[in-house]
Amino acid sequence: MCLTFTKKIRRKQTILKGSINMNKKILLIGLIILVVFFFTGCLSILPTIGLASVDEIDILILESFPVQINVIASGNLPDPCTEISEINQEREGNTFFVSIKTYRSPGPCIQVLAPFEETIPLEVYGLPAGTYTVDVNGVQGTFDLEVDNI
Repeated sequence: MCLTFTKKIRRKQTILKGSINMNKKILLIGLIILVVFFFTGCLSILPTIGLASVDEIDILILESFPVQINVIASGNLPDPCTEISEINQEREGNTFFVSIKTYRSPGPCIQVLAPFEETIPLEVYGLPAGTYTVDVNGVQGTFDLEVDNI
């Protein structure tokens, strides 16, 4: 009887060891899945190029002749690893279109917003008097030139 009881205990120990090993495997698989989900949200494999998210613009008319006009664009970049790479402006009629482009190199980065502020001098020399619109990544404002800017 003692021998039968010892065999039963050994069988239970073997079953428990198998159960513990299975729990370790499930835990390891779950941990791997969590790590993969975490890094796919925080890791970029390719560089990312886009437009900056502009929240507001201020148009400053400097007291000079010829008149100089600066646009101050402010907003948030998606993370501290994203940087402003290029600022372009073109004018169509009485509207200035300004685009602020961004670049983010590949790699992990903390996911918090990074505020930015850019001062952009507009090319207004030689413009006739009138009302002009400025569009910076979809955010618009207007200014008036009282006299021809020549």
